[in-house]
Amino acid sequence: MTTTTETDARARITAAVTAWPGVTTAGPGERGEFSFMLGRREIGHLHGSRVAHFAFQRELGAELRAQGRVVPHPITDSPSLGARPIAGAEDEREVIELLRLNYERIVARYGLPRE
Repeated sequence: MTTTTETDARARITAAVTAWPGVTTAGPGERGEFSFMLGRREIGHLHGSRVAHFAFQRELGAELRAQGRVVPHPITDSPSLGARPIAGAEDEREVIELLRLNYERIVARYGLPRE
């Protein structure tokens, strides 16, 4: 069952991230994930309002783990994959910041997608 608070968290994260140029959404996927896309590239995804998953460059992923900003992904212990549980407003802000890291990395490397 989804509570109002959970729905609001997902809505707040989605509103913030989709305000960035070029970001679209996709989902739900096979596992119920709701993805944030920049062109064909995923910057991260949500599983409801419980957790966000990310793929980072290996070194950045390891650094974010060491800082406690992400935990290992539940499927694999690869340092490039991370998860951030969402339990409150601080976690929502952190998820948005982590998505922004991926957004900026992709824009720097590939530019914004063409309309």
